[in-house]
Amino acid sequence: MSIAQLIDPIGPQEGPAHLPTHGDWLQGRTLYGGASALLAYTTAVRAFPDLPPLRAAQIAFVAPTGPDIEVRREIVRQGRNVAHVRSEIWCEGKCATTAFFIFGTQREPNAVHAAAPVEEWPGSPDETETLNTHKAPTFLKTNFEIKRAQETRGPGDPVVRRWARLQQPTGLDPISELILLGDVLPPGAMRAMQRQGPISSINWSFNVLDPNPRTQDGWWLTQNASQHADQGYSSERLRLWNTDGQQVVEGLQSVAVFG
Repeated sequence: MSIAQLIDPIGPQEGPAHLPTHGDWLQGRTLYGGASALLAYTTAVRAFPDLPPLRAAQIAFVAPTGPDIEVRREIVRQGRNVAHVRSEIWCEGKCATTAFFIFGTQREPNAVHAAAPVEEWPGSPDETETLNTHKAPTFLKTNFEIKRAQETRGPGDPVVRRWARLQQPTGLDPISELILLGDVLPPGAMRAMQRQGPISSINWSFNVLDPNPRTQDGWWLTQNASQHADQGYSSERLRLWNTDGQQVVEGLQSVAVFG
C-alpha cells in the first residue's frame, strides 16, 4: 500500500524493476497517473541527485503500466541555471510513460506578482464533509482521503474541487507528494457528460509555483476545470493550493472522454 514501497525499487541506474505494491495504485488496468508521474520523477532525481528544484514538467501517459517495468533517463541539456531531463517508463517492451522535467536554480526576480486567490474559498478542510470513496478506483479508496470543497453536486458547471490528502504519512518530499496528488480528481468534464462512461488522462503539463510548498495536516485543495470538451476529449485546467490559499501548482491536461 505504501507509496514508499512502490517507488523503492527505483534506483540510480537504468534498467528493469518490479513494483511490489502495483495493485494498490491501479486506476482501471493501469497505474494511476500521479503514481506513474512520480515514478518518472523519482527515476530522474535518484539518477541525478544534484539537480536544482523542479520548475515544470510535461508528462504523456502513453500505454498501461504493469508491475514489471524498465526505467530510462537522461539529461538532455544542463545549462548554468536550467537542466532538462527526460525520464521514461517502459512496460512489455513499449513506452508506457514519457516525461520531460525542467529543473532550475533560483535567481534574483525581475518580475513579481502572486497567483490569483481562490474563487469562493471553501473553508478549512476541518469544516467540510468527508466523501465516501468505496466506489472509487482502487488507488483512490486505498490511499487518499477526500473532502468536499464546493456546493455543486451532480451535473453542472464542469468543475470538480476537493480537499485531498494521503491517508498515511509517506515520508515523501513536498514536490514528490504534489506530483503524486496532482492528478487525483476526475476531470471537470465529468459534470458535463451526457451519460456515464470511461475517462482517461492522456497527458499532464504543470508548473511548480513554490519549490518549497507547505500545508497543514497534509491537506491540499485541488481543482479540475474543463475549459473545452467535444469530439471525445476535454481540455482541463488543474490547480492546487495549500491550506492558506496559496497556489502551488498550475497545470493543463488532455482527457479522453468515452461512452
